[in-house]
Amino acid sequence: MNKLLPIAIGLAIAFAIFLSTVFIVDQRQFAVVYALGEIRQIHDKRGLYFKLPPPFQNVSYFDKRIQTLDAPDSDRFITSEKLNVMIDTFVKWRIVDPREYIRSVSGSEQIAADRISRSLRDSLNNEVARRTVADVVSNARNEVVENVRRKVDEDSREIGIEVVDVRLKRVDFAPEVQERVFARMESERKRVANERRATGAAESEKIRADADRQREVIIAQAYRDAQEIKGRGDARATELYGASFGQNPDFANFYRSLEAYRASFRSRNDLMVVDPSADFFKHFKSGDAPGADAPGAAGPGTAGSGTPGPGTARQIAGTPAP
Repeated sequence: MNKLLPIAIGLAIAFAIFLSTVFIVDQRQFAVVYALGEIRQIHDKRGLYFKLPPPFQNVSYFDKRIQTLDAPDSDRFITSEKLNVMIDTFVKWRIVDPREYIRSVSGSEQIAADRISRSLRDSLNNEVARRTVADVVSNARNEVVENVRRKVDEDSREIGIEVVDVRLKRVDFAPEVQERVFARMESERKRVANERRATGAAESEKIRADADRQREVIIAQAYRDAQEIKGRGDARATELYGASFGQNPDFANFYRSLEAYRASFRSRNDLMVVDPSADFFKHFKSGDAPGADAPGAAGPGTAGSGTPGPGTARQIAGTPAP
């Protein structure tokens, strides 16, 4: 029993030493093997590796995934228009050279972030100082971001870091110039709105004038066509009347006289002062009407001599005698 205890202790110590020589590298990490403070090996592939037990060799791990550097505060920059703008940014970066990263920043993520922030601020200041607010906000925003990313990436390569992306989260005016800029933007929008209203009014008048012109042309053409049709109709009617009345001239003369009487005595208030023996009243006489059988056939109101009596003109015209 006394002999088994030292063996068990020796096995435990041997197992502990064996475990200290084994380390596992995850796919998301770099494993850097140090020998008395000097870098001996760098493993970037996942798997099981061996080393000498401490204190001869030890291992440090560094994250190889993309990191985010998000500035908590906005930085102030001056544009080419001498306007102060506040810009929020964030940077995506990762370690690509662990040896240089350890040598430059001692493997400290905070020191690396400070170096990136200084380079970002200097690059962004140079880009914004050469451009207007409109360029930074919209027109040349992508170009600004790409130039800044390229410059920050060049500086960061010196410490073993690759800058994957740089983005502008927000671009605002400084509080002291916001009101003035907004007033200018408002006046500019009003000017554009007035120009568009004037243009719209001019186009409206042009369209309205063209519609009126077309209306007059259409009405004139319609009137012309109507007159042509009416003329052809009147000509045809005249032709038919002429053919019909030519067969019996006396009836035609009598019919036209009736039309004249009807037009002359249309109302009870119509009054004519003429000689009863005039030709206008010749058909009031019973003997002149075509088809009359005997004197007095014109009806009541005629005198024995054939002259029209009171009310005869109104009866013939289709108006009852008073």
